[in-house]
Amino acid sequence: MFDGFSLDVSAGCITGVIGPSGCGKTTLLRAVVGVQRTTSGTVEVLGLPAGSPELRRRVAYATQVASLHDDLTVAVNLRHLAALLGAPRDDVDDMLTATDLRAQAQQQVSTLSGGERHRASLAAALLGHPEVLVLDEPTVGLDPELRRDLWALFRHLRDGGATLLVSSHVLDEAMRCDDLVLLRDGRAIAQGTPREVLREAGASDPEEAFLALVAADRARSRSAS
Repeated sequence: MFDGFSLDVSAGCITGVIGPSGCGKTTLLRAVVGVQRTTSGTVEVLGLPAGSPELRRRVAYATQVASLHDDLTVAVNLRHLAALLGAPRDDVDDMLTATDLRAQAQQQVSTLSGGERHRASLAAALLGHPEVLVLDEPTVGLDPELRRDLWALFRHLRDGGATLLVSSHVLDEAMRCDDLVLLRDGRAIAQGTPREVLREAGASDPEEAFLALVAADRARSRSAS
């Protein structure tokens, strides 16, 4: 799907993968964690091939669909995963608090709302304090207050040394990232800090910037054909 694509993710930063549905965000993130088959090119994470067994406790992945057992409670799910990871027992309580799920801790996952399931998946990904967090649209379907709180958590994790790769189709979230890659049809149409991307597009806000960069990309495609 990707053609001539190259991306370096800076350590200790939040890198946003921004673009509309179907542009390749999830495919890129799956390649980074080693669950997407690649036919050419290389993907390395922490100096190792993506998906290497040595990375299983160092890289965490939160998908758009909660990867938890529906018939178990949130707390039991998290305790089970923490035991598998060898994470401290305190991690479960810490992550329930961080994702605002303490009130739902004893609920079965099957009874959670969509937003609650998404937060439970994020809590699971945070167990064990992974070095790299790959988060596929972690704030989708959440109210503005919780989105704000989760971005505060992401910044806290970054400040603690973690590297985050976060996808989103919500363009205003681009301004919360340290670095950006804007995708369109499997191509990176811009990379850099939010300020650099805005300057390249000659725009004052991310939506205006994305539309300007899409128009420029289309013009290049027409002239090359």
